[in-house]
Amino acid sequence: MSRQRFSTLFRTIVAIALTGSVAMAHAEQVFRVTAIPDESPTELARKAAPLMKYLSEKLGMKVEYTPVTDYAASVEALVNKQVDMAWFGGFTFVQANVRSNGQVIPLVQRSEDERFRSVFITTEPDIKNLEDLRGKSVSFGSASSTSGHLMPRSFLQDVAYLNPEKDFKRVSFSGAHDATIAAVAAGKVDAGALNISVWEKFVTEKKVDTSKVRVFYTTPEYYDYNWTVHNGVSPEVRKKLVDAFLALDKNTPQGKEILELQRASKFVPTKTENYAGIERAARSAGLLK
Repeated sequence: MSRQRFSTLFRTIVAIALTGSVAMAHAEQVFRVTAIPDESPTELARKAAPLMKYLSEKLGMKVEYTPVTDYAASVEALVNKQVDMAWFGGFTFVQANVRSNGQVIPLVQRSEDERFRSVFITTEPDIKNLEDLRGKSVSFGSASSTSGHLMPRSFLQDVAYLNPEKDFKRVSFSGAHDATIAAVAAGKVDAGALNISVWEKFVTEKKVDTSKVRVFYTTPEYYDYNWTVHNGVSPEVRKKLVDAFLALDKNTPQGKEILELQRASKFVPTKTENYAGIERAARSAGLLK
């Protein structure tokens, strides 16, 4: 081979290698996000779109929303670093923290999540308090839902001394908060438990007939949802994420849109210790192994 042909071949190989390296580096600049499927897939995608665009601008890289099929899948996706950040409920955060041996980091939560509540709803006139659920059919959301199962179950046990499996006629799991409303409204169950945020959204948007479906019990407050990353996300990126969430302002068009879709007045920093009560409740109910 002549020196000229060798030189040309060498330059070609280097160019291909560099192109591949650039492409690989570019491919790596995708920040993947998921969320527990606590509402319908279309609603979750609608809520995610403007937030992903905003975070992409703040991080300087593509931010991609990846839906999952159920709550457990969101935990596994973050623990196994298939995604970089997840929107968790308090219980799914605790599950991820336990599964990863403390290798996930909660960043922010809505200010509303510092004092979150669940509601019990019914169409039955004879159900006026938790004790009246004895012998009734009751729907929770997902088995891994904080506000749609764990905390309602905890208050059933602590306030009314009811064990769902022993004291209810039937226990079912709808899979999501909006599905619980639909089940109660359709008379498929006598009562249901869900998070107060989804209930208030349905009432505001007139998606539920409150002359038929009503709240008969609201739980005490507890910590709930947060945005969590795995420990492989660099401190620099974590800071950018926190700064981006904290900078959301309802007085700007972009901030207003995102905050309203997230049903938040603002975001605030959070920490693992905030979810100690959720972990205690999960262990007490035998839901955390």
